[in-house]
Parts: sequence; structure tokens; C-alpha cells
Amino acid sequence: MSYASRVDEVAGAIADPVRREILLMLRGQPMTAGQVADRFAISRPAVSRHLRVLREAGLVRDTADGRRRVYQLVTAPLDELAGWLETLRRPAGWQHHLDALETEVYRTRRERRDVSVSVSEKESA
Repeated sequence: MSYASRVDEVAGAIADPVRREILLMLRGQPMTAGQVADRFAISRPAVSRHLRVLREAGLVRDTADGRRRVYQLVTAPLDELAGWLETLRRPAGWQHHLDALETEVYRTRRERRDVSVSVSEKESA
């Protein structure tokens, strides 16, 4: 699966408020499907479908514990999505270069000011 399709799948999985709530619940501790379902006013089959979507997106891992399924949060796919989102926050193209130039100008001004203050202190001494 390509990077873009993984990011799309994760974004789609967390688009639903019930699934986001499930992820928050699993953040603190692994839970059985029944424990998850007990916290919602929707049917158990509906909760199972939400858990399946999260599992297919790689956001949860399930293990068998007798007849029960225990679900645990997996955060690695969220890191990929966060990385993609971060690209939107970074300046694009020339803006990045102009920001770097602005930083360099301020640094140079500060260095010149510091040298000028140092020279004037030596002259007055």
C-alpha cells in the first residue's frame, strides 16, 4: 500500500466521531470489544464495524483472549498522517527561502550591533 493511500485510509478512519472516541478510550488501556460497546448507545454490531475499520487502517490491534477480542491502540499510522499534515503547515517554495533570508538578515544585524557595541566600549575605556 502506498504512503498516500495509507494516509487516506487513516484520515478516513478517524473522520468518524465514534471511531475517534474509541481511539481515545484505547489510549489509556487495552479494552475488549464488549467494554468498548458498553460505552456507546449504538448496537454492538455497529461498534464491531467501527473497530474493524480502525483495525484495517492499522490504528488498533486485536488479540484473542478466549472468546473475547482485546483491542489496543497503535499510533504509528497517526505519525504518518501527522507528517503529511505538517507539510501543509510548512512554507512552500519561495516563502521558505524568504523566511530563511529574513532570519539571516536579523542575525547579521544583531552581530553588527554586538560588534559596534564592543568597539565603542573599547574606545571609551
